[in-house]
Order: sequence, then structure tokens, then C-alpha cells
Amino acid sequence: MSCNPCGSGPNSKELYRLPSRGKIAGVCAGLADYLGWETWLVRILVVSGVLFGMPFLIMIYIAGWFILDKKPNGNSKNKFNHQEQRNSSYTEDSASIQRKVVNESIKVKSRIWQAGEPPKQAFHDIRRKFNGLEKQLRQMESYVTSAQYTVSREISKL
Repeated sequence: MSCNPCGSGPNSKELYRLPSRGKIAGVCAGLADYLGWETWLVRILVVSGVLFGMPFLIMIYIAGWFILDKKPNGNSKNKFNHQEQRNSSYTEDSASIQRKVVNESIKVKSRIWQAGEPPKQAFHDIRRKFNGLEKQLRQMESYVTSAQYTVSREISKL
């Protein structure tokens, strides 16, 4: 295991704002993503802290709003986008749906405050993922055993 002091390795996490998931500026959502917690829990902790005599948290939130960068769009996978994928999947063709199913990662949470999906939902998503993979495999097998594949292979040998 190598130590990377710069924090630029594949396992390093950076703190970003997530305005797409945030209520005001996405600072709590970014902090929740960084810590691997649910966003609602971080929001409750911040609001409770302000209400119970820690008003400096408001200043820290505002400072985070101005200091933290927005998370790049390519890396922002969250459960809201995941839900939109499911809802919009009825309008897309089956090939693009299968590609999305294969490429999406499933993160199961073991504690209520952790980010991720409940085990029951994760199991449903894994079953859907494997059904998509099985469908792709059947399509590949039917093509490889077809006459069209044999003809195109013989033509490419010429």
C-alpha cells in the first residue's frame, strides 16, 4: 500500500460543494458526500448546532460556500440522479438502458447514517443489473452462432 501525500491518487477524496443536491449552496451535501453520510443527517447536525448555541456554524457554512469548488459533473453520482435514470428509462431504447445498468455502481449502506442504498433496494438493483448482463450475453451468443457472423468472418479472412 503506497502513501500518496499529494492526495491525487485514485482513492483520494476531495471536499466539494454539490449545489444540485443542496438546499442553499450544497455545502452540507458536499460534506455528506465527503464523509460518506446521508445528506439529511449532516443538515440536521448543522441546524441543531446553530439552534443549540453554535452560531459560528453559519459563518463556517458561508465560508464553505465561497471557498469550496463545485463538484465536476462527471463525478457526481447520487441517488437523485439514480432515481431520474429509473424514471427516464421508459423513454430510452433497451441498448442504452442496458449500458446504464452495467455501468452504474451500487453502494450498500450498513448503517442508517451512511450514504448508499438500503440492502433491499441494492439487491433489487443488482438483480436488475445481472438481468441486463444476461440479456447482453444472450444477444452476443445468438450473433456468434448466427450465419451472419460466419459470413462476415469468412469475408474478413479474405
